[in-house]
Amino acid sequence: MNLRALDHVTVRTADLAGMIAFYRDILGLHPGPRPPLASSGAWLYCGERAVLHLGEVAETPHGVGTRIEHFAFRAQGLAEFLDRLRARDIAYRFAVVPDLELRQVHISDPDGNHVEIAFAAEEALPSEPDPPVA
Repeated sequence: MNLRALDHVTVRTADLAGMIAFYRDILGLHPGPRPPLASSGAWLYCGERAVLHLGEVAETPHGVGTRIEHFAFRAQGLAEFLDRLRARDIAYRFAVVPDLELRQVHISDPDGNHVEIAFAAEEALPSEPDPPVA
């Protein structure tokens, strides 16, 4: 067996509508078909692939310690994305990966999950310093 790609991430949330809106409006994912599962939730798509499965729960999950530190998406359009974050007053942290020059934007979703958006080295560096992380 050889792994070929990450298929999806599942996140449990008590704020299904808020999470759908965040991933739709900020990252451009779109709700799509979901099998008739016993639990409620939503599948959010990047193109034709359901990459984020949201499972609705009664209370916000609280664990002891972090199991997954973050998950990441590859993207294009760094300047447009930063403008979108600034327009909505969403705190972010910007970083450049040494040697690879990969541009990373780190944000938190409404439930506090750490999400990384990675951009190619060819993307222009932002001219403004990044705001403080909330």
